[in-house]
Amino acid sequence: MGVSRTVRRGRRNVSIGPTWALIAVVLVLGGILVARLVQWQALDQAELTQQASEANTREVLEPALRGRILDANGEPLAGNAADTVVTVDPEVLAESNDEGRALVQAVAGELGLDADALWGRTRVCGTDGAPAAPLCFSGSPFQPVVIARDIDPVAALSVVERPEDFPGVAVESRPVRAYPSDVNAAHLLGYLGRPSEAEVASGDPPLGPGDLVGRAGLEATYDADLRGEPERTVLSVDPRGIVTGQVSQEPAVPGLDLRTHLDAEVQARTETVLRDAVRQARADGRPARAAAGLVMRVDSGAVLASASWPTYDPDVWTSGISAADYEALVDPDEGEPLVNRVLAETYPPASTFKAFSLPAALASGVDPDQEYACPGAVRIAGQRFTNFRSRGYGDLDLQRILEVSCDTVFYRWAFDSWTDLGGLSAERDLRDPYILLAEDAGFGRRSGIDLPGEVPGTVPGREASREAWEADEEEICARAERGYPEVEDRQRRAFLERSAAEACTEGGQYGAGDAVNLAIGQGGLAVTPVQLATAYAAVANGGTLVTPQVAAGTQRVDGAPVEEFSAQPHGEVFWDREALRIVRRGLLGVNTDGTGASAFDGFDLQDYPVAGKTGSAEAFGARSTAWYVSYGPAPDPQYVVVVLVEEGGIGGEIAAPAARQIWETLRDIPPSEQSP
Repeated sequence: MGVSRTVRRGRRNVSIGPTWALIAVVLVLGGILVARLVQWQALDQAELTQQASEANTREVLEPALRGRILDANGEPLAGNAADTVVTVDPEVLAESNDEGRALVQAVAGELGLDADALWGRTRVCGTDGAPAAPLCFSGSPFQPVVIARDIDPVAALSVVERPEDFPGVAVESRPVRAYPSDVNAAHLLGYLGRPSEAEVASGDPPLGPGDLVGRAGLEATYDADLRGEPERTVLSVDPRGIVTGQVSQEPAVPGLDLRTHLDAEVQARTETVLRDAVRQARADGRPARAAAGLVMRVDSGAVLASASWPTYDPDVWTSGISAADYEALVDPDEGEPLVNRVLAETYPPASTFKAFSLPAALASGVDPDQEYACPGAVRIAGQRFTNFRSRGYGDLDLQRILEVSCDTVFYRWAFDSWTDLGGLSAERDLRDPYILLAEDAGFGRRSGIDLPGEVPGTVPGREASREAWEADEEEICARAERGYPEVEDRQRRAFLERSAAEACTEGGQYGAGDAVNLAIGQGGLAVTPVQLATAYAAVANGGTLVTPQVAAGTQRVDGAPVEEFSAQPHGEVFWDREALRIVRRGLLGVNTDGTGASAFDGFDLQDYPVAGKTGSAEAFGARSTAWYVSYGPAPDPQYVVVVLVEEGGIGGEIAAPAARQIWETLRDIPPSEQSP
């Protein structure tokens, strides 16, 4: 029998190490995941919520009601009115096969408007096919697109009542700037415009594409106060950018009202007399290209009136100015109505500067107790210089020299001073009393008036002449060689060629001609009307260069004050007491016995004394520019008045009579209303 053999299989031991390793990895990864989830939920929730919100929402800013600009009595010069506008939903435009062109054309046809113009307002500014600003769309893609403004509400009903024909089209009432006052004040008030992309992107202050910001005048200077805080609406949007709902909304905070020092009656009078002076000068055969006028307190710089001619209707900006209208506002042939001549244009001050060159002459050694010959002409450095119409007056004391505005006396004084300082060999202006007093009186630098666009003007001198020469030497000498063949007027061409040849040869020297011309307010001296006003205020108040201030403060719509504005003086003129006494007496005599006497004939100067100075600034190839600057009533002056008529003729014949009419209005202001 065979033996049965049981085969025993050995038992193999399997290692469990890898399993535990796998389990460990899973546990570690699970722990990390749990920890991350805890971090997301507990620690990063706020950040993640914000990111999700930003990815699915958009903030829309709606401008607040803009504050008003008020005169000194609280009457609005610039306010707000309702404007009826037609809008279209941007979602309707986006989902239309033709981008909404047919819809816009239908609206235009119903309202009798130009279809292309309305279509252009749906095109985003800067994109292909979009018209130039402001005729394109610059708003938010989540706000209705305004395609028509200033619409008759009755006519708009035909669109609103037929939503099936005009889907997404609505009619709204929106605030726009309104000008209820009888005064123009366009250059003072300024205007509004859309913000640039850079301004919107900067976010300081927060601006939306649909906001309006001040672009000139008080609207620009005090824009932040007037604009207020916009309404903020957070909208939810889907991935296509279509609005699906409203998340939150913060109401707008209305802008503050801006109260000014402006007197509406004085402002209206100033505007009228400038217009009439231009008409009179033109009737007399003079170009009278422009005019400017300013009325200011001598103690505080408070501006009661400021006007520039030509002006424009501020309403032109209300409904969006056209390109053609804007071109007319900056056209030199139209007189550049946008330019504020009170502070943005300079002119030689002519004889009005003698109120400062006379003290300079005394500082150079002129004896105040002597009389000086006033011949009709003098010869200085080989050149003949004359009085107005070459008239001589004999021997005169200093007061009478100022009253009749004797040029030839000032020529001699200035030449003697220039010679004593070293003539052509002098390199610095530090000892020149004429230049130093001009600079001390505020010429050659901005007055600090609270309006944008002010220019500093220029005061000539040795350093200035040398710097100008070094900057333009190559061009000056090139012109001396080739001349000015492009200038058609033979006399002017000859003058320019002679001037270039002399400048190239002299090499920027401050010559005798420069010095004597400065003494009578000609040559390289260039000032603005507001600079001249502050300088004469310093004569009237004893030496303080007040800073002109148009705005008085801000207030809420109920009249509750928020902030009061005050401007610190921007300089001091340290008058010699005897010199100031002579100047003041001479300026009073100008209107009683001098070049301003005919303009003030019949004005009661005994009861209401006004001191002033006429000036007729000359420029080659142009008619004289008429100046008259004055202050009063003496001996305790309240106001300074400046009138300029560019190429208007003689100051005593054109500017002084215009200023007299302003003084007649000022004289009738009750004493209780004369505080700053």
